Amino acid sequence: MTLTDLATVLAVQASAPAFPGIHAAARLARVPVIMYHDILPTKQVFFDVTPPELEADLQLIQKNGLTPISLDQLVTHLRTGLPLPPKPILLSFDDGYEGHYTYVYTLLKQYDYPAVFGIYTNKVGKKFGRSSLTWSQLRQMAADPLVTIASHSVSHPSDLRKLSDQELRWEIVESKRILETELGIPINYFVYPEGKYDKRVQQWAGLAGYEAALTMNDEIDQFAGASDSLLSIERIGQSRLEAVIEQADGGLMPLPENAFRFDAAVQLNRVTIDQVPLILATGGRPVTLHADSRYQVGEIIAKTNALAAVDGGFFSLEALNSNVMVGPVFSQNTGRFVPGQSQEIRRIANRPLVLINPTQVKYIPFDPNRHNTLAGVKAELPGLTDAFVAAAWLVKDGEPQSAASFGNLFDFDAARDRAFWGIDQAGRPVIGVSGDYVDSVSLGMALSQAGLREAVMLDSGASASLVFQGKSQMSYEPRPVPHVVALVPPQGLQLQACGLNK
Repeated sequence: MTLTDLATVLAVQASAPAFPGIHAAARLARVPVIMYHDILPTKQVFFDVTPPELEADLQLIQKNGLTPISLDQLVTHLRTGLPLPPKPILLSFDDGYEGHYTYVYTLLKQYDYPAVFGIYTNKVGKKFGRSSLTWSQLRQMAADPLVTIASHSVSHPSDLRKLSDQELRWEIVESKRILETELGIPINYFVYPEGKYDKRVQQWAGLAGYEAALTMNDEIDQFAGASDSLLSIERIGQSRLEAVIEQADGGLMPLPENAFRFDAAVQLNRVTIDQVPLILATGGRPVTLHADSRYQVGEIIAKTNALAAVDGGFFSLEALNSNVMVGPVFSQNTGRFVPGQSQEIRRIANRPLVLINPTQVKYIPFDPNRHNTLAGVKAELPGLTDAFVAAAWLVKDGEPQSAASFGNLFDFDAARDRAFWGIDQAGRPVIGVSGDYVDSVSLGMALSQAGLREAVMLDSGASASLVFQGKSQMSYEPRPVPHVVALVPPQGLQLQACGLNK
């Protein structure tokens, strides 16, 4: 490890959030936590898995080059932001069935794969419902470094939220004590029965001394980094393994603020942070396109090699087919600098001026006296290929911006569809939209937690539009626009004849 790498590692660790927060850098990764229940020769319910099916899953994991990790590794990653091995995956098994010893543990040893087992103590050693592990089997498993034992409560109540504090204490605290006494090891993790919890349940988990807790959501698949906190780590049902396996990604080491990475694959990710849904396209090389009129975002990039695009800067509303922008614009597809109109540029002073060249991006305050000429913007960034003025900073130096920073920007505090673009902690370009109405301050807070080190707001409201691999990600038909920010492969923009200025 070089001194630069060491300094980066130390900086990442120093920026770890307070418990139970998840590090912004960890949100750049995609770690599936796969949830299994009973493993038995003959299925009794649809989510049961037979031993041959489980082995087929392990073979699929092996064939696709995934790296099974332990829950300790995942929690360290979520807490510190340090990257995991390539293509990580965590396997989890709930309830403590006898098949977990006979079939699962045998296969884990054969493949040398770690896993976590959620145990509810009333079931151990008893004919409770289906088959059960014995304490002897559980002790043997717990002694193996491949196995992590987590508490799954005492009696597996269907909804912890409905219990009194006294009952919660019994289920959450006493189950930990019983497992630690019987197994002679610390029990650091909890698994919510049926995935149900609220703030009060989380508080009890924290008071009991658990370092993390696993949940589940039948309605949506989310990777671990998309979880609300360490006390609500999301899992994905085993039937979805094949669908999510190709997306597994251990994340990238955060880069210094002046470093960029424009060679990463372009990928789409949906995440909800503090009740703000985000749709993000990450990776590739950023470019802008200035069309000769107004079109849907998908139409503007249709005959280019762009893999994703979002609507760009603000534009004049005087004519429906006008491509006149608010402020200066310089795009790769035209190679022509268009200065901002003199009557408008004073009003947008100090808004973010976006500057792009083949290796980096700069966001600086727009100065009407210096930045309304091609020579003026080129003086700020050698090799300039793109420039335009955005609405406002949402995230600056990794920090969300306050309401005061938006000044007199119209409707910044209103709940609207929002579009944005920026650079994440790994130096990759990110474009995206909110999945629902949100104000600018709340959006900035969510983007900061999502791992962006810089983010600026683009034209929003009815214009907000994101296209990925030719498909709109919006639930409505957006307003046509003349300008987009696009993500293209590392080799750069390629154009065919289309409705764009050339």
